[in-house]
Amino acid sequence: MMSRGDLALVVASGPMVAASAYLATLALAARRVNAPAGMRGLAFDVIVPAHNEERVVETTLSSLRALEYPPNKYRLVVVADNCDDGTADRARAAGAIVWERHEPERQGKGYALAFAFATSLADGWADAVVVVDADSIASSNLLSAFAARFIAGADCVQADYGVQNAGSSWRTRLTRIAFALYHTVRSLGRERLGLSCGLRGNGMGFTTEVLRRVPYAAFSLVEDVEYGLVLGVAGVRVVYAQDAIVLGDMPASGDAARVQRQRWEMGRRGLLRQYVPTLLRTAVMQRSAIALDLAADVLVPPLTTLTAASLAGTVMAAALWWLGVAGPLGFAGWAVSDVALMTYVCRGCALARTGSRTVADLLWAPLYAAWKVTLLARPPRRRGWVRTRREGER
Repeated sequence: MMSRGDLALVVASGPMVAASAYLATLALAARRVNAPAGMRGLAFDVIVPAHNEERVVETTLSSLRALEYPPNKYRLVVVADNCDDGTADRARAAGAIVWERHEPERQGKGYALAFAFATSLADGWADAVVVVDADSIASSNLLSAFAARFIAGADCVQADYGVQNAGSSWRTRLTRIAFALYHTVRSLGRERLGLSCGLRGNGMGFTTEVLRRVPYAAFSLVEDVEYGLVLGVAGVRVVYAQDAIVLGDMPASGDAARVQRQRWEMGRRGLLRQYVPTLLRTAVMQRSAIALDLAADVLVPPLTTLTAASLAGTVMAAALWWLGVAGPLGFAGWAVSDVALMTYVCRGCALARTGSRTVADLLWAPLYAAWKVTLLARPPRRRGWVRTRREGER
């Protein structure tokens, strides 16, 4: 018969086991599959949303001009959104079409994308649009990989999103591992299971038909994740293109990383309250595995929180076992959670392909976790465009 101590520990470990088992399931399902042959029949608007990005926009446009896709089948469009620097001029000089927007009372990437999508749809030239951030470089097969999925019937496609400057600091090296976990492991697992991989903001593409059917109106701190949830409620699956890659420039300094991470984490908290009830209702009423999975993805806490809670629970359960208050059954749930999280992390490290350096990088994880606790206690000071400072900028 289970003792009261064991019962209390089993009940307490339940949420942790559920969350860690979900991540471990995606990790075990995460296997690369043969990508479909690239195709080149569709016309694309490649949208580059930019707010005061004169330092980096030319490098991004140079990467996009090198795409292996017929030049007459794609347009490079820079949305110079509420800029007060030379972004628009440099983009034009680099050969891009520039759409300028000046609405100080409506600032943010979400508003920039809504403007860009509406303009592209009204123009009627493109069959699909692809979004690439102004601080990124893309693999040469980006459009051909997307075209293959769209022609096969996909409405939305998300490329693999990685870190361009992984060697800049311990923060960017940890970010590379975090991206491999969140972007690659979860996306590969969901694609294998026929679920929606969600949107990551950078390297995402949409057919013009789906933009008309599910109009873009996502203006939160994490507008990309938000629109991915809206699409899920509408029954639209985001397909993962593992062979197409975009690499973004991540902040290496503490202050710049704080602003970015704070925006991401606070934004996801807002989505939890706003969308999880709708997703769960959709999952039940429409028997939608896509909506159920998207709800689970939002409900699962950040990995640092999960890991800290799981380890603390394991230590407590071991201590109570030693004191005779509980037994092995109470300890077992927390041990299962630890093993599941280890499976997830190991799979991410393998996909990050950082080699033996991974062990040294992970030694910084406790410091990173403590840093995240401090920044989550302070909400972002403002909404709108919160531009991340680049390396070398003051």
